[in-house]
Amino acid sequence: MSQPTLITQTQQLAALVDRLREQPTVAIDTESDSLYVYREKVCLIQLSLPDADFLIDPLASIDLSPLGPLIADEKIEKVFHASEYDVMCLRRDFAFTFANLYDTMWVARILGWPRVGLGDILQEHFGITLDKKWQRHNWGKRPIEPAALSYAQYDTHYLLRLRDVQLRELQQRDRLEEAHEVFSDLAQSKYNGHEFTPDDIWHTKGVWDLEGHAQAILRQLLILRDREARRQNRPAFKVIGDKTLVQLAEHAPRQLEQLRAIEGMTEGQIQRYGHALLEAIARGRKDPPPALPARTAPDPDVMVRFEKLRGWRKQAAAQRGVEPDVIVSNAVLMELAQRRPRHFDQLPALPWFGPWRRQTYGPAILQVITNT
Repeated sequence: MSQPTLITQTQQLAALVDRLREQPTVAIDTESDSLYVYREKVCLIQLSLPDADFLIDPLASIDLSPLGPLIADEKIEKVFHASEYDVMCLRRDFAFTFANLYDTMWVARILGWPRVGLGDILQEHFGITLDKKWQRHNWGKRPIEPAALSYAQYDTHYLLRLRDVQLRELQQRDRLEEAHEVFSDLAQSKYNGHEFTPDDIWHTKGVWDLEGHAQAILRQLLILRDREARRQNRPAFKVIGDKTLVQLAEHAPRQLEQLRAIEGMTEGQIQRYGHALLEAIARGRKDPPPALPARTAPDPDVMVRFEKLRGWRKQAAAQRGVEPDVIVSNAVLMELAQRRPRHFDQLPALPWFGPWRRQTYGPAILQVITNT
């Protein structure tokens, strides 16, 4: 395998895009820095053709807009592995739109392959073993180490050959229409991240085990942690973990020495944040308990239909030898349980429940709903 070409200048990218426009298929992947910064960003874009690999550096002084029309081009197939996250990040950072997408991981799932991770597939089909240490690499660091560039190259180098292997099996098993419907849904993926708010307290594991006054303390601790994470440009979990914050809220220490008894607290954290933590805890003691989020009790009849649909899906998945969500997602099943369609023309057109799924699974779904 030859060395990849590193693209760091707009002129280089323009020449590459001219070359890519002549190709029917291109493999794509991205690397981000979510483990190392407060707001993640795309730090590397890998592209592969049958005879060459390219690594584009978005952190260099480079205009990436010429890639947009290429990615949106219906005539050029874009091959990803586990595309949803890549599509979200590229749409978020560069406002790209996607058409004619192919996802080798989803095809592996549709075909019922026992292992669908790229490392496992490369090992099984091409005898390639990837060094897992690079999975947690800081892709925002410059310059990029040669070994890291080599690892990134492997993420796309074999995807076009893998696509050809899968395509033959999809055609033999008459699953191509199903796959195309999945690809269409994946192309619409949007970034679902959000800015921190104090209401994030209700998504913190362990919050429901705390009393109201302790929840008020936890809220102040989360505000402090977010402020520090922003200031340091670090992920919040690397400042102080959720479990430790819950312990702090529960025990509400008043002195620095008492922080050492909190599970998960390190000396470094005590030195850096000790006084600020005690101040946040003191503020939380004075606060009223935070207002509980509005909760709607589930309709018992809806939940019965939902569980019956899940039971049907489990059997259908077992018969095909795939994971249950390959058949229909939980979100779709809940929507169907709530709407309770009785006739085929009442089956709703939903994301991840397109024409192929409605035609293939609709009659069985209607039978389950009718009999419940």
